[in-house]
Amino acid sequence: MAKYTVLILVLSGLFLSGCYNARVTTGATPSNQTIERPWASGFLFGLVPPSTVNAANECPNGVAVVETKLSFLNMLAAGFTFNLYTPMNISVTCAAGSAELPEDAQIIDLATNLEKTDALRNGISEAAELSQKSNAPVYLMTR
Repeated sequence: MAKYTVLILVLSGLFLSGCYNARVTTGATPSNQTIERPWASGFLFGLVPPSTVNAANECPNGVAVVETKLSFLNMLAAGFTFNLYTPMNISVTCAAGSAELPEDAQIIDLATNLEKTDALRNGISEAAELSQKSNAPVYLMTR
């Protein structure tokens, strides 16, 4: 009878366990571009993580969301290897590009005088005054 109890407890633990999911968001607007790493290989209960996803090359505007998942099949594979091999799915969603400026946007170009502190200070003051007079945003460009 004790044999069946242990078997039932082990099977219940296996079938009633949920999938693991961690999601990190940066606050950036997500784009449609994603980087998928299915079955990324981790080891020793996940203490040795999978290799790093190099998103800098594929996401020129940065990262919006990083999500790691352990699906039922991932956990099954980990269970068969006694968690020596712990695979997971990694998904990185790139950030969308910066928004285009409106056609009637007021722009002050600071790129030519960035080295000079006074020129930068004067440009910011000029933008503040112009914004207050026009009651509209003024954009500072640094290129």
